[in-house]
Amino acid sequence: MAATTITETNASHARKRLRSRENATNVARKESVQETSIGHSDITTIRHSHVLGFKKELLNLYAPSAEVKIWGIAAKGLQRPSPPTLFPEYTEPGGVEYIYRELDFWTSGFFPGSLHLLLERRRKYGHFGNRGTAPHSVPHLLNLEHACAYWTENLHQNALLNSTHDLGFMIMPWAKVAYEQNHDLRALETIKTAASTLYSRYSSKLGCIRSWDKCVTKKYNFQDLNTDFMVIIDNMMNLDLLFYAASKTGNAEMFSAAVQHARTTARTHIRPDGSTTHLIVLDPDNGDIKHRLTNQGFSHTSCWARGQAWAIAGFAETYHWTLDEEFLRTSQHAADFFIARLDESGVVPWDFDARDIAGPDQPSDSSAAMIAAYGMLLIHKALNTLERPSRYLVEALRITQAVCVNHLNPPASLLERETQVETVEHGRVQEAVQHIEMGLGDTIVNGATINNFEFAPRRWADHGLVYADYYFLLVGNKLLDMGIGAQIMAR
Repeated sequence: MAATTITETNASHARKRLRSRENATNVARKESVQETSIGHSDITTIRHSHVLGFKKELLNLYAPSAEVKIWGIAAKGLQRPSPPTLFPEYTEPGGVEYIYRELDFWTSGFFPGSLHLLLERRRKYGHFGNRGTAPHSVPHLLNLEHACAYWTENLHQNALLNSTHDLGFMIMPWAKVAYEQNHDLRALETIKTAASTLYSRYSSKLGCIRSWDKCVTKKYNFQDLNTDFMVIIDNMMNLDLLFYAASKTGNAEMFSAAVQHARTTARTHIRPDGSTTHLIVLDPDNGDIKHRLTNQGFSHTSCWARGQAWAIAGFAETYHWTLDEEFLRTSQHAADFFIARLDESGVVPWDFDARDIAGPDQPSDSSAAMIAAYGMLLIHKALNTLERPSRYLVEALRITQAVCVNHLNPPASLLERETQVETVEHGRVQEAVQHIEMGLGDTIVNGATINNFEFAPRRWADHGLVYADYYFLLVGNKLLDMGIGAQIMAR
């Protein structure tokens, strides 16, 4: 079936979008000029002063509740007679309990990834990460280690899935930490296998990796691999798998393919103002762009916030591997647009253009917020290494603070109750048994939006989402790596 696209029938809507984009670009330019007056020698002082300003809210990144929320779900999985084959994805709008998906769904790696982030945090930063925390208010390290292994046992097989580009999402959140923290050679082999599988989707003719094999909405339909080659901005985040595997194997062709995909994406998906197109459909024969579409945003010409966040983080990760400043500039360009379109609250909308056209009452997307914050931390780290001024730490903290203020579920607690056991030496002895009180909501973070596209087969908005939690924890760990987490938790 041939694809059809939405025609913009209201010219005033298009003019509004153009004015908003121009204003965003002008703001970004002004702020960029202002940045140049800040010398590198001032960065540490600026960092410290802004950490103090955000400190109270950012403590939520390291609250026992965040760990207990993850542990409460993990403990349910440990009660099963065999390792999980279903993995948490989201809570229904207005609901509190996780909805689960099959292990071959693209989000399956995020919950085990969250467990591994907590393991990494305990191992690397436990000396102050649990400062002020009661000894038994978080799960025992041995329990956490067991849960990490149990929850990933069935995920290794995903490395052979050749029908998806999402292997980076499915494998890297847990396997990279498993290898680096435990020297788990099986995890490393899974990474290598997954990278080879993903590399098989690369087209040297087009210079990019095929994202989807098919896509069906209420407005367009693509199911023929011979006529349509689909690439989505999200795919930038899967390049880390290729880069990491190539660094371990010395596979120069794989590394070059990842670089070329990033270059192609910068050309096809990044608009002149720094905003992004979600879905590009290419002609498989000559690489010409056939369609510029959205699959999850407000419209084909709008800027879907999570897609923008994927661009920020994906190009920043690519710079980390290549040190090619073209990719750092692209990441900054996307970040500048993202920042310029935020209002004073720092709350990230699901789409940056929706409220200009459809009105101010639009859902937020906390997952886009945390992904963007992670990407901005990567930009800041890169600029700091280059001894250049950076505003991106402050903006990452502001966005994270807004999530902490507006989008945290009620806290969870790990409680103890007393029970008695009979012993030979001492008769009946009291022992503590732990009980998990999840609070309202299985997720740490609420206020996410999976898909609010008018023509999507199904729409979700204002709910919990597994990768919002994952990036919330990842931002916490990244701040610890940068030495800023210690400032946040300093008494």
